[in-house]
Amino acid sequence: MRQQTIKKDVKCSGVGLHSGKRVSLHMRPAEEDTGLVFLHKGPCGTKRLEPSPHSVKSTELATTIGNGDVSISTVEHLLAAVSGLGIDNLYIEVEGDELPIMDGSAASFVFLLRTAGIRRQRLPRRVLGLSRPLVYKHGERWIKAEPYNGLKIKYTIDFSHPMVGSQSYQFEQNPQHFVRSLAKARTFGFLKDVEKLQSQGLALGGTLNNAVVLDEYGIVNPDGLRYSDELVRHKILDFMGDMSLMGTSLWGSFEVHCSGHSFNNSFLRFLDVNRDDYLHLIDFGGREITAPQYEPREAYQPQPAWA
Repeated sequence: MRQQTIKKDVKCSGVGLHSGKRVSLHMRPAEEDTGLVFLHKGPCGTKRLEPSPHSVKSTELATTIGNGDVSISTVEHLLAAVSGLGIDNLYIEVEGDELPIMDGSAASFVFLLRTAGIRRQRLPRRVLGLSRPLVYKHGERWIKAEPYNGLKIKYTIDFSHPMVGSQSYQFEQNPQHFVRSLAKARTFGFLKDVEKLQSQGLALGGTLNNAVVLDEYGIVNPDGLRYSDELVRHKILDFMGDMSLMGTSLWGSFEVHCSGHSFNNSFLRFLDVNRDDYLHLIDFGGREITAPQYEPREAYQPQPAWA
């Protein structure tokens, strides 16, 4: 349980989901206790962005982090890959305002990180563990969380579509399971929504090469789905990426119902503001990995807006 980074630099480029423009990504090894650091390269130089729940500036179509007038969009798929492979320290340099969407999943990022190689470091890992159960709810959306020595996610989606309906999937984190079961699950959308967004100048980089698209009857993509329940698996991928914005790996058992980027971030902000009540630091350098047990509190009702 020591910290990890990559062995060497690795680069790629691709199309941004929002702008449709070419963007590039350069990932570099980082020393122990650095964490995940984004570096935005633009006309005015390089600006450092450190992920946190409160660094999220938008959750429309994707998760966007920012600092002042600088922002980087669609960070969740890369963050899920980093979390899924157990990488603690990494410099993520982005030229442009988005990460490349690649094929709409985390698979390309997993390939790049594994190509770079993963290197164990000297210092022990530290993670944040839930110390008491929590129910976070608004309307039909809710997240039930409780202490667990590891990361376990059960996710349910429910869409009134003949190819989707109600789907559930349970995932328990380890790198091999992540690569096999989640990394290839692509983002998805409905044709009527995609057409509307593109008419408004949004989602200009979205194509059948980087998203699963559904019309009112079925899947538009000629190759179909990669998993029969690919959509709910991708939602777990998004959830992992969004939870990575805590800045330190988060341990717990999470049951998630009909959430999305906005609600994920609202939940994470609540945890961050109420750290003393719900979280404790687990240091593998000597601290016991046992969380105190409490009775659940009454469900917390968040405000509708994520910010």
